[in-house]
Amino acid sequence: MAVFQLAEWTAMAPALILAGTALALFVFDSISPHSTNRSLLAGTAAGGALASLAVAVWFIVAGVGTPTVDGGLGEIEPIHGFVVDQMALYFMIIVAIVTALIVVASYDYLVGHAYQAEYYSLVVLAATGMSMMAAADSLVTIFIALELASLPSYALVAILKDNRGSVEAGLKYFLIGALSSAIFLYGISLVYGATGHLELSAIAEVIAAGEADDYGGLLGLGILMLIGGFAFKTASVPFHFWAPDAYEGAPAPISAFLSSASKAAGFVILFRVFTEAFPLGEQMNALIGFDWTVAFIILAIVTMTVGNFAAATQNNVKRMLAYSSIGHAGYALIGVAGLSADGGELVMGAAMMHLLVYGFMNTGAFLFVALAEHWGVGRTFEDYNGLSTQAPIACAAMAVFMFSLAGIPPFGGFFSKFFLFMGALEASAANTAMLAVAAALVVNSALSLYYYSRLVKALWIEEPATTRDRLARPTGLYAAIVVAAVMTVLILPGFGPVVDAALDAAVAALG
Repeated sequence: MAVFQLAEWTAMAPALILAGTALALFVFDSISPHSTNRSLLAGTAAGGALASLAVAVWFIVAGVGTPTVDGGLGEIEPIHGFVVDQMALYFMIIVAIVTALIVVASYDYLVGHAYQAEYYSLVVLAATGMSMMAAADSLVTIFIALELASLPSYALVAILKDNRGSVEAGLKYFLIGALSSAIFLYGISLVYGATGHLELSAIAEVIAAGEADDYGGLLGLGILMLIGGFAFKTASVPFHFWAPDAYEGAPAPISAFLSSASKAAGFVILFRVFTEAFPLGEQMNALIGFDWTVAFIILAIVTMTVGNFAAATQNNVKRMLAYSSIGHAGYALIGVAGLSADGGELVMGAAMMHLLVYGFMNTGAFLFVALAEHWGVGRTFEDYNGLSTQAPIACAAMAVFMFSLAGIPPFGGFFSKFFLFMGALEASAANTAMLAVAAALVVNSALSLYYYSRLVKALWIEEPATTRDRLARPTGLYAAIVVAAVMTVLILPGFGPVVDAALDAAVAALG
């Protein structure tokens, strides 16, 4: 028996803590708008992210959202339109981890930059939206949380106002984002028109009862538009065009934030909508005229292939990582492509595992680019030649990130890709097309090793083209990079709890 019982609204504490932190930063900025107290600003933002992480971990260990655990509270509905379950908490943890790493790294990256209070406020506000996306259980709350995460992100990409590339990237991101939001919102209206509901469980009940049989074409078109909106948020083909320009023009910590936390938030609403609202089976296929998992099979293969082949042709390190993140979106899409009427817990759980590991290794890789920008190093592979002679620790961490992203043991990325492969093979029993997905995963992982090892070769083997001055060792950037590298290594021997949490969340979502 619990010693005390928390109010239901406290289930949203991880997101509420981030919201409170953002408001505190706004208040501080309004009182002292010209303050350059980086320690206070970064410390407040990091403290809020770590507090959100601690509460989310506490909840998930205590069994909040897990009906099968003794003393677990089951799914909690703290506010109408939101639900806190194991999947919500799992992705809240990812968002909090990435946010903490970004804020710590930004302490050094923002030296001499204006708008520091605004920067940290916008980062934490965007993280609040992403955390709320994890718990959103209605198409309306999903859209509101999505916009809460997106609007600060547009400003963050363009926050370097004196940098033409940053402003241009922010404008492109905003315009394409506005278009995708319109498509997504129109898809919501079509689903509502066909079912008369916005809550995900209510939509599923209407479909199961056959009450939407007269609106199959309307519902099918709405589902396709929702897929388009999700494809933009996760930087999946063909809605990926914004990502390379936005990641290249944005401050490198923001590139890390968008490619890790934002991507994870996009996938959690994708998982929730298509596991709760649109039940798989012959009835659903007959109603809308197609099997929506086929769309995700095609999307997964095309996204991972386009992303990896484009990354292999890049000579700009930041754009290479941008296209690489598109490829990894294709890997995570396997988690939806492998769902079937009989389940798909392993493949969906594997995708969730990959997104957690990806949060460490991809964030760390972009933060190394931030460190190189802090040093004044150029953007091409050649500019990175020989950096290991002056910064061996940071370059060793970057090698860890590169090999983990490629899926080489003994790093965390190997295990998550292995589970994805095994999940795809298991799903092939229900859908033989998943064999093509598994093959594409192997081929693309092999291709990615080429361009990842190319950067490692530049860092450790190539001779520098010019003599560099002594490189600084900024504390915040180094700390964030080292922590990300250590977790990328240690997460493999300690993968058991990650596997259990991801599979439990997947089983509950599909149950």
